Amino acid sequence: MTPTHDVVLVGGGGAGLRAAIAIAETNPHLDIAVVSKVYPMRSHTVSAEGGAAGAIAPDDSLDEHCFDTIAGGDWLCDQDAVEAFVREAPQELLRLEHWGCPWSREPDGRIAVRPFGGMKRMRTWFAADKTGFHMLHTLFQTSLKYAAVKRYDEWFVTKLLVDEGRVQGVVAIDLMSGRIEAITATAVILCTGGCGKVFPFTTNAAIKSGDGMGLAYHAGAPLKDMEFVQYHPTGLPFTGILITEAARSEGGYLINKDGYRYLQDYNLGTPHKDPVFKSMELGPRDRLSQAFMKELEKGRTIDTQYGAVVHLDLRHLGAKKIDAKIPFVRELCKKYQNLDPVTDLIPVRPVVHYMMGGVHTDINGATPLPGLYAAGETACVSINGANRLGSNSLPELLVFGARAGQAAAEYASRKRDVTDTALLQAKDERLRLERDLLNTKGKERIATLRGEMQKTMEESAGIYRTGASLAQGVEQLRLVRARYADLAIEDQSLTFNTERVSALELGFMLDVAEAIITSALKREESRGAHQRNDFPKRDDRRFLSHSLIYRNADGSSRVEYLPVTITRWPPAERVYGEAALHAGPHHVTGSALPSGEGV
Repeated sequence: MTPTHDVVLVGGGGAGLRAAIAIAETNPHLDIAVVSKVYPMRSHTVSAEGGAAGAIAPDDSLDEHCFDTIAGGDWLCDQDAVEAFVREAPQELLRLEHWGCPWSREPDGRIAVRPFGGMKRMRTWFAADKTGFHMLHTLFQTSLKYAAVKRYDEWFVTKLLVDEGRVQGVVAIDLMSGRIEAITATAVILCTGGCGKVFPFTTNAAIKSGDGMGLAYHAGAPLKDMEFVQYHPTGLPFTGILITEAARSEGGYLINKDGYRYLQDYNLGTPHKDPVFKSMELGPRDRLSQAFMKELEKGRTIDTQYGAVVHLDLRHLGAKKIDAKIPFVRELCKKYQNLDPVTDLIPVRPVVHYMMGGVHTDINGATPLPGLYAAGETACVSINGANRLGSNSLPELLVFGARAGQAAAEYASRKRDVTDTALLQAKDERLRLERDLLNTKGKERIATLRGEMQKTMEESAGIYRTGASLAQGVEQLRLVRARYADLAIEDQSLTFNTERVSALELGFMLDVAEAIITSALKREESRGAHQRNDFPKRDDRRFLSHSLIYRNADGSSRVEYLPVTITRWPPAERVYGEAALHAGPHHVTGSALPSGEGV
């Protein structure tokens, strides 16, 4: 008997769990399934460290959070979505407080906030430096209250069922048994996270392989702004483990081989006691990563066996502050670098961290394909534009997870029958998986092709790009794609066959990689995280637009453009440091929360 639900969520991380709760609250009569390839508490949300942005401080305002986000995104953000996001973010964070999230607090009991990169006010809520860990635990425990939420833990979704122009469910593999099942539904929400593993050096866990983006792409939904890939400036060499931006928000310095705070040379401010306006370490991530590359060109980085690095200096903070505010940073450094940031410099380098692009959705998480929704990093609303500000991603998955859940619940309340053709598609998918994954006699190794894809992405679509490098990357990926059809899969067992999962993930990653490079080749300008050496200026006349990449029936792709939504902030120059004091909206004080809320 085919399992049937009203709404299927693909992904059990922060966005998926918040959406599931929203569905249960919107319509308690709906049957909800959460299908996740890992146990929900192993979702990548758990690794987020620094915090979640929400304007609550007396000297902050919603307009300032809007402006910082829009300027940080180099004016590619849809401003209606940003306004909804900053309005609802504090409310969502407070809701998590009521559900039990242990936010760090000031001595008087109020919620503590810290500065974060690209933001001119202190507005980042945090739970020491394990914010994502505590948020995910809170969401998971809250989801257990709802009997309507059923979980398919360790199931891998391989296909969306689409007939009559609407999504009707998914096909998934039960990893424990190897059984292939159709799971039908009126609505599907993709919450599978990002795709950092298309690059060789990333903060992302191995599960971040772009599955949701690939599922939507094959089903006919476009991917939006895929050329914008964020590098985080402080990853540990070799492992790529993230040293959170909170280390710099608490006062850490970035220094080159000469011990010089080099960011003051890149229009990011000057050394000053004011951590928000004048500390260049709190510039946006794209600018800091680009500054590293300039230091590398000038020969002012430090060579190591894992490549060039600079140093993050926390020694002046002292053990007491480090242990109170960023204890996990100290733990990571001791375990993975055999050093103590209380006494030692931390070697760091830029590392792929986040996708600004993703499945194209509207402000409520709906894609152009009826019945299909997306939220979190796998989606592109877009509030992040060309560069996401640190601490905006955690409230994003709450705000738009809730919105997508509510919209999907309303859609699913008007139940629609599953067609026979959709069930036949499920049968065809089962046959395809058996053909491609069982008794294969190919010659190509998964790890070899994955490594070649990652090398191509790093060389062709890294921090700085050119038309020639991108065009070469397109051709190299086509060759890898052709070889992918001749995979060798030796493990023929059914229980937890990780080789088969890796083969399927590689297919999704190749789709995402091609979308990134193709979109980047078409965008002949430099904006945010997309920097073209052959087109070094931002071009609002031609490219103040979102890119939409579609998969054609023959497997090729096409790129179209959609205008950016501008409401109140016309495009302007991005400025940081001293100049930022005079940029942005007129300041309006006042909390974003209702009066009387205990924050």
